[in-house]
Amino acid sequence: MNTFGTYYRFTGFGESHGAAIGGVIDGVPAGVAIDEQFVQAQLDRRRPGTSAANTARNEADKVEFLSGIFEGKTTGTPIGFIIRNTNQHSGDYDNVKDTFRPSHADYTYTQKYGFRDYRGGGRSSARETACRVVAGAVAMLVLRQVMPQCTIQAAITQVGNATSDFENAIMAVKADGDTIGGIIRCSVQGVPAGLGDPVFGKLQAQLAAAMLSINAAKGFDYGSGFEGVGKRGSELNDVFENRDGQIRTRTNHSGGIQGGISNGEEIYFRVVFKPIATLPREQDTVNSKGEPVRLAVRGRHDTSVLLRAVPVVESMTAMVILDAWLSNRNAKVE
Repeated sequence: MNTFGTYYRFTGFGESHGAAIGGVIDGVPAGVAIDEQFVQAQLDRRRPGTSAANTARNEADKVEFLSGIFEGKTTGTPIGFIIRNTNQHSGDYDNVKDTFRPSHADYTYTQKYGFRDYRGGGRSSARETACRVVAGAVAMLVLRQVMPQCTIQAAITQVGNATSDFENAIMAVKADGDTIGGIIRCSVQGVPAGLGDPVFGKLQAQLAAAMLSINAAKGFDYGSGFEGVGKRGSELNDVFENRDGQIRTRTNHSGGIQGGISNGEEIYFRVVFKPIATLPREQDTVNSKGEPVRLAVRGRHDTSVLLRAVPVVESMTAMVILDAWLSNRNAKVE
């Protein structure tokens, strides 16, 4: 399952320490102007080595488009691209070749495939999310043309127990030789009513699937979410009203989605990310023979995914919204 989306489809490939990572985007209409500087700027937001709180791995992360774009516009054919890996230290992972790192995919990948690429986690590495950012940036450019009023913005709202000064909160944890998780909130404005499908194609379900596919994501809620558990229906129901000739809701506890379909209000949701499993300190584990060992992971690693996950959340959101818009074109006869 390396393909995401139904009408706007993205297929990613590559491993953390391979020659390159990349992807193929299908379903983009012809004639969409592709601003490669915008795509690169989005990719730069996710790039490692841009903050002292991030990994020291300093990849250039330059996107190279290979197909589907001619004279700056999409041709309607598959858009292929690659991002070359240039700053790998594969030798850092020799000591985990036969060892299962706690809370990593090492054991589960071995059980599923009988073999794994232990260099940086291979395909399970968050390195692959760089490709999602490219696909998301292209989706944003399409949305600019078909839904110009739409804006997507994510931000960190919590790091551990801290609700402000997030980079310093991460740095304090880094100094302690540990890792930390937190929450990212995403807001989508300007989406018209009617996007999303009933039952299994609900818009919030598509958003949840997109967010929970991101490395280290552990939870998703939208609208009032889990905080609404202690409320009554009379407190959470969004009352409709006629506002200057438009039907709107007085409140937005629904998070802009009702019955799995957008209602024209702000769509907002939160994603919970766990602390990164790679710790710069010794941990107990076992090797492939089941023997107990002490493991100290070498290499360059983030203290938290949060700073670099923000553009990934926005990118996955853009792909979901565009996919829903493309689906909606076949929903009714004009």
